Amino acid sequence: QPPRRQARTARPLPMPAEFDQSDPKPVAEMRDSGLPMPDAPLPEARVVKADRLSLVWLLPLLALAVGGWLAYKTWSEQGPTITIGFKSAAGLQAGKTKVKFNDVEIGRVTTISLSDDLDGVVVKAELTRGSERYLTERTRFWVARPRVTASHVSGLETLLSGAYIAIDPVTEGKPARDFQGLTDPPVIATNEPGTRFRLRSPTLGSLNLGSPVYFRHIQVGQVVNYELDPDGNAVTIDVFVTQPHDRLVFVNTRFWNTSGIDVSLSADGISVDTESLLALVLGGIAFDTPDMIDAKGAPATADQFFPLYPNRRAAHERIYLNKQRYLMVFSGSVRGLSVGAPVLLHGIQIGKVLDIQLRFDPDELDFSIPVLIEIEPERISVDEGVERTLVNDPNLLNQLVASGLRGQLKTGSLLTGQLYVDLDFHPDAPSASLEQRNGYTVLPTRPAPIAEVTTKVKNILTEIEALPLTQIGADLSGILASTRELVDADATQQTLADLERTIADLRSVSGQLDATLAPELDRVLRQAGQTLVSVNGLIGPDGPLSGETLRTMRELSAAARSIRTFADYLDRHPEALIQGKGGGQR
Repeated sequence: QPPRRQARTARPLPMPAEFDQSDPKPVAEMRDSGLPMPDAPLPEARVVKADRLSLVWLLPLLALAVGGWLAYKTWSEQGPTITIGFKSAAGLQAGKTKVKFNDVEIGRVTTISLSDDLDGVVVKAELTRGSERYLTERTRFWVARPRVTASHVSGLETLLSGAYIAIDPVTEGKPARDFQGLTDPPVIATNEPGTRFRLRSPTLGSLNLGSPVYFRHIQVGQVVNYELDPDGNAVTIDVFVTQPHDRLVFVNTRFWNTSGIDVSLSADGISVDTESLLALVLGGIAFDTPDMIDAKGAPATADQFFPLYPNRRAAHERIYLNKQRYLMVFSGSVRGLSVGAPVLLHGIQIGKVLDIQLRFDPDELDFSIPVLIEIEPERISVDEGVERTLVNDPNLLNQLVASGLRGQLKTGSLLTGQLYVDLDFHPDAPSASLEQRNGYTVLPTRPAPIAEVTTKVKNILTEIEALPLTQIGADLSGILASTRELVDADATQQTLADLERTIADLRSVSGQLDATLAPELDRVLRQAGQTLVSVNGLIGPDGPLSGETLRTMRELSAAARSIRTFADYLDRHPEALIQGKGGGQR
């Protein structure tokens, strides 16, 4: 405060009556302040309280309220902070890259740093309030950027807006704040209605992420994941079937690979099977429930395992649980026989070939070819009430072998030269019995038809080689020489000349007969023809002899009736021969 102006003239102030000059404290205070000492004591000040607050205090109070409200609003709108690990930070920027769900911004990247092991990057992002319930251990994050693959195209909108972090929220599961980002975006969102099933296949084939899943040539799902089993023996393929098509999958449903073109040649002609051009290029899977006597079963549950068959024909084959393995040993060539070749009984497949080996016997210095086959006895039906089958009656197989049951290789196709194992009865086969080798029952075999023919030809050639052809040739040469000497002899020549003259005489006699006998024979034949005409006139339908003959036949018929009547009467009345007709009557 500015210093107070001093009075121009110092004059003593009147001292109030209540001022006590004997009190040294107020006097000293006035002396120290430089004020003139009053002649009389000063009046005492009194504090008077105002009735209301001053308006000046409203401004700081208002500023404090606004600041508190802004602080509360900022705190209330602040969401959770999460960390996401990615392989790289390509396209990501701190403070600019957004976190989106269905093109709605729900957060923003705050910092990007390297991971401790330098194997990737760690991205921190702040999400909006209310996102906590979507942050579970099953929630997935990935970087949305343009991607072009054989199966689909995605992320084209990021060409203008830039890359962003996409989220697939899941409410089920434990809460989480640390996540590992996906390298590729998921094929199916978690909230999409449908059911996931798992398939097992020996190989992946041409399947890939996004490969379609068909039901009667209609796409109802797609492949969402695949992975190699820990033992490396098979591949597990996850497929997702959307609603309401997932209710078409039962426990007896069959899945098969529709990649490529399935061409089969049979007695009905050539059959070509493929789902679509898309499945031909990208691969695909189809499923159906075969129509069988057995029921379809209950609807399949989520994550249920199914085998993936290589084609439609294999998928629709009936599955038999009971399988029995036998061993067959062949001595000839088995070229054209492959693993998987059918085993037929009377032309009906009852099994297949599992393994083919080549073994050498050092004692016999010979090679043999053991073939392991698998037979499904349930393919052979029996009458009701008959309990004897190959499964529960081992002696039945011994009886079949004793009756001539043998295995034989036959050609299944003249074009490909493929062989198959044929089981049939050969009554003329040498006797044989069942044996055991390496834990398998050995079924007797016989050579292939071509081998049998070759063996027979070989035996014939061996017998021919055993003949004394040199001696036979020498004997034939001697016989021919003797015959030539006999032909060249004078007696033979004279005999031939006489024979030639005899033939000439016979030719002359034949000419004379033609000249003399031919007219006579012609005349006799004409007379015989006239005689036949006359006889025909007599015995013809209109001739007199025919009428007489008919009349005679009628009379003979009447006489026969009379005789028959007489005989009947005598049979009834034999006494008439003695007494006469009507004898004994009075």
